Amino acid sequence: MTRSARPTVVFVPGLRDHVRDHWQTLTADRLARAGRAVHTVAPLTVDRLSRAARVAALDDLLDNALSRDPGPILLVGHSAGTITIAHWAQRHRVPIQGALLATPPDFETPLPDGYPTPEELAMNGWTPVPRAPLPFPSVVAASANDPLAAAERVARLAGDWGSRLVELGPVGHLNPASGFGEWSRAEELLHELVR
Repeated sequence: MTRSARPTVVFVPGLRDHVRDHWQTLTADRLARAGRAVHTVAPLTVDRLSRAARVAALDDLLDNALSRDPGPILLVGHSAGTITIAHWAQRHRVPIQGALLATPPDFETPLPDGYPTPEELAMNGWTPVPRAPLPFPSVVAASANDPLAAAERVARLAGDWGSRLVELGPVGHLNPASGFGEWSRAEELLHELVR
């Protein structure tokens, strides 16, 4: 298959970074074994809650990936990774073929215990969350019972971004704590973005 038919896939994890049994990690491993060009934004060792540091890490990874292998890019964000992508898209114009944005959190309302407070998120540059349309095709995969975002808030965010909303049903936050290691729908949605 030609390079243009097989875009590089860039995974953008959430604030908890890499989790071995997470669907993002499992999907990246499976795509790499199938010969796909795959990159994952590396975990931050300092400024872990900094939105600017996470956006810079994504930008650096994209610069390096494109310098080695110019061609189409697909972004795959989960949780805060989706918000990282939205912030990145406001200032950068690297050509992106599409983005899968799974279970974006609602950083503009208080999150459950154990997550950053609205004040911590604001202090670290996460809010306000960008609402401008994304400059590339995107799919927002939404959960009906995500503890980090009400379904109607995610639907509104998808509309603001110009994203196609895909309702997944009651899948929690689509992470191992919600029973998701494998999530085969991710690859289906990526194929749709390629088409």
